[in-house]
Amino acid sequence: MAGQFRYTVWDPVMIISQIVTLQSVFYVCLGLWITLFDLMTGESRSLDQIFKYQALAPASFSGKLVIAAFILNALNCSVGLWYVVQRTKLCLDFSCTVHLLHLVICVWYNSSLPYTLSWWMINIVCTAILCVTGEFLCMRTELQSIPVSMGPKTDL
Repeated sequence: MAGQFRYTVWDPVMIISQIVTLQSVFYVCLGLWITLFDLMTGESRSLDQIFKYQALAPASFSGKLVIAAFILNALNCSVGLWYVVQRTKLCLDFSCTVHLLHLVICVWYNSSLPYTLSWWMINIVCTAILCVTGEFLCMRTELQSIPVSMGPKTDL
């Protein structure tokens, strides 16, 4: 395999474990953000805030807090993406996988597809935030191993 930067091996067990880990990070961090906001405002905690489409309503104050929790969760999950995946090239794949599985779980929980535009827009924005910040973190780590010196070459 001469000429390749990295040696890659198809390892489905590792990929599935990374997906499960990222999905766990997604729901644990989202639950923590929602719990924190609920404790600050005195709202009652419920799984509906995570899985119900109507919870992401920008018209109500509690809906705005849930939206903020989703956005802050995307930033938290990007750190998880950086720690678990560690490859810039795979950030988009894992970001979309996390949100696609969230869509599947939401469809199962509600027994229907999301019909609110706000739910779709927030999840698309959160996917983009997760992907871009995860790529930024992974790229910084990958570029640290490439030495760049501005001095003259002496070992030609």
